[in-house]
Amino acid sequence: MKINEIKEVIYQKEDNGICTATINAPERKNAMSFVTFLEFETILEDMEDDDNAKVLIITGNSKANAFSSGGYFNLNIYPTLPPEILKEIDLEDIAVKRLCMKLWNFSKPVIAAINGFAVGAAFTMVLSGADLIYMAEDAWIGFYFVKRAVMAEFGADFILPFYLGFQKAKELLYFGKKITASEAEKLGLVNRVLPGEQLMSYAREQALKLIPPKGPSVSIKLMKKTIRSYFTSILERTLDLENEELRLLFKTHDFRAALKTLITKKEPVFKGK
Repeated sequence: MKINEIKEVIYQKEDNGICTATINAPERKNAMSFVTFLEFETILEDMEDDDNAKVLIITGNSKANAFSSGGYFNLNIYPTLPPEILKEIDLEDIAVKRLCMKLWNFSKPVIAAINGFAVGAAFTMVLSGADLIYMAEDAWIGFYFVKRAVMAEFGADFILPFYLGFQKAKELLYFGKKITASEAEKLGLVNRVLPGEQLMSYAREQALKLIPPKGPSVSIKLMKKTIRSYFTSILERTLDLENEELRLLFKTHDFRAALKTLITKKEPVFKGK
């Protein structure tokens, strides 16, 4: 994909080195399709090739009243795509390993400014990919994978226990917890919670501290590389397992039952098969 072909993310580059990627699908609460993920990959590649691009801020289109409602898996959109873009999308990569590893290995700082609710992949993506996470005080996180009879992706099955310890991570995932911004800050999942109107200005202030003339970008680049290096192979193995197990889960009765509830709005009846 070429950088001028992206549509589901608004990509802005400034002379001061700050780049902003805004998830832009307000009609579906900024839910992210495989096209969205491919566009993020394209943005990361563009920034790696641009010496003036110093730091990336990820946020959501505020018209959606959401950061992102998570993954968008309507397969009807894919036959309409140009063949050259369709061949770049791997629909078997349900755990989004390719983007996750590109975010993990990205050499420049990434800041997430969560300006509304972040459900499922919306939060696991930034949890694995962002160096700093700031959150509006009225935003919240939904670990709703279990409600759909699936499991987390973006390596969250490694990242969450690493951040929180096994017991708390299992509690969040097994019970499909909704986490307020203040709870997320207390758990150490986000760096700071701010009033919504201050979120982006604060994220930009912090971004400028990471790049010249205020920040030594080479030092920060090498710290980021070193901090993440030991865990790279662990994350890769976790993503492979997530992909393998998600493919199995998509074939279960419980997953189909959970999908029906999106239409009926009733509680699913799970059978454990």
